[in-house]
Order: sequence, then C-alpha cells, then structure tokens
Amino acid sequence: MITTLSDWLGSAQGWLFETAIQPLVFQLGFGEHVEAAFEGTEWLLIGVLELALLFLVLRPLEALIPAQPITDTRARWNDFIYTVLHRIGIFSLLIFFTLDPLLDGLAGWLRFESVQPFNLEALWPGIGPLGAFAVYFVVLDFCDYWYHRGSHRFNWWWALHGVHHSQRNMNLWSDDRNHVLDDLLRDVYMGLIALAIGVEPAQYVMLVSVSRILQSLQHANVRIHFGWLGERLLVSPRYHRMHHAIGVGHENADGKLGGCNFAVLLPLWDIVFRTANFTPAFVATGIRDQLTGREYGKGFWSQQVLGLKRMIEFARKDVV
Repeated sequence: MITTLSDWLGSAQGWLFETAIQPLVFQLGFGEHVEAAFEGTEWLLIGVLELALLFLVLRPLEALIPAQPITDTRARWNDFIYTVLHRIGIFSLLIFFTLDPLLDGLAGWLRFESVQPFNLEALWPGIGPLGAFAVYFVVLDFCDYWYHRGSHRFNWWWALHGVHHSQRNMNLWSDDRNHVLDDLLRDVYMGLIALAIGVEPAQYVMLVSVSRILQSLQHANVRIHFGWLGERLLVSPRYHRMHHAIGVGHENADGKLGGCNFAVLLPLWDIVFRTANFTPAFVATGIRDQLTGREYGKGFWSQQVLGLKRMIEFARKDVV
C-alpha cells in the first residue's frame, strides 16, 4: 500500500512539475534551481491534498459538533494563513536550501572516511515497507515528544512556542500557528533525526503528511474523544485540548513552566513519563497571562515580532 501510494504521488508530481512548475521556473529565470523546484512540487502536491481533506472532513465536523463557540473569526482566518504557508511547502523549501548543501558535504565526508550510513530498517531484515513506516513513525514521534516537552521547559523557547498556545479559539488550522523560528528549529531537528536513522525521502514525505493530518484533527474545534482505550492509543481532540488548557497545559501546580499531554501522536510517551492528563473535559484554551493583559498579536507579523520580543525578555529568566 505504501509503495503504491508513493508511486501514484510520484507520477502526479512528475505531471504537475512538467506541466506547470518547470515552465514557470524557466520563465522566471530560476533554471539553476530546477532540482529544488522538483522537490518542492512534491510538498506542494501533498499540501494541496491535505488542505482539500481538511476542508471536506474536519471543517463540516467543526460546524456540526463544536467544542466551543468561535468568538474571533479573524483569529481562525489567521491560522488558516499559517496552514496554507506550511502545507504548500514554503517552509520545507527553506529547510531544503539551508540543509541540503550542509548534508551533502557531511555525506561526502562520511564516504571519504568509509563510514557506512545507519539504517534502522537493517535491524529487522525483511520488515517490509509498511513495517518500516510504523517503526519510523514511532521513533520520530518519540523524538518529537521530547522536542515538544523542551519547548515547555525553557523560558526563551516557551516565548516562541507561546504563539501556538495563544489561540483562544483553537481550530483545525491551529496546528500550524507557530513562530517561524520555532518551526525552523523543529524541522531541522526532525530532518536530521530522520536522516540519521535512514528514512528515505519518499518515506519522510508520507510520515510528515500523516503526522500533519492527525495533528490537524487534534486541534480541531470538535467535541470528539476516542474512549478510554482509544485515548491511550492516539492523541484525540479532547486529550490535546487539555494541553492547551489555560493554567493547566503549560503550567505545573506551582505555576512554573511545565504542563501535561506533550505527546504529539502517541499518548504512550505521556503515560511512560508521567505527563498524561486524561481529565474528560473540553476546556477553554489559551495562556494565563492573556487574561491579565499580555498581548500576543492579532495577525501573522505582529505574532512573529512579539514572539521575538518575548524570547529576549524571557531568556533573562533562564540565566538568573
């Protein structure tokens, strides 16, 4: 199934690139970047398919069974802009242009030193594409848990991650509401781990796509949970909503940074490391200091600028 889907996407990518993207690249005089444009076409295609799926499935569910009334439609529209920028591949291309030369140089140096690249699949001979996908899914989610937990541990990092938590009308587009610098750090972190364990490019695209779709579901403004067992197998909208709860999801009992439900996809990590909160409630979302007047910005640019200002302000708390 994974191979068939990958082949279908490859064919669609080739057609879209040859029909529309490549002629546009040459017309604009960017012929030297044609290879990067081909890579970007894959992310564009996947992103458009994801956006269509979200519109057709999650948006009607939000209207049918909302967890809370939407009181600020402008804030939801702003989240939609974030989502489009992410899903059409702009940030992925940025990472590509940043990392590709560095990684090519590293790979060349390793070959010169006769160092064989590690491949996680080699530990299970004959595992098959679907089994390999599952292994990478679990390993990358484990690493993502610790990245996410780290963003709730250090003041400067939380200052950036706070952009994501500042949405008081959480909705299906809120997953991509992040500070650009935080996104850059996470994409580099996850990309390097994927390369280190031998994830193939086609596998990585599918892993990222599945993760993004599931995270859009988690953030959706829907009154949905997966039951006692399901809540412990996969992060649900109710479970993740608790992570965004005012004064709960991002704070410990003493009011300091911390929180609960850091798992990105698999609640297993929260259970093992004792950060799970299975309270069966659809809570209000946001950050406590919003209630006392701190401004997190209404639009994309104001949210980005205020995030940098908070990072400088909060970093002082880490060195005191």
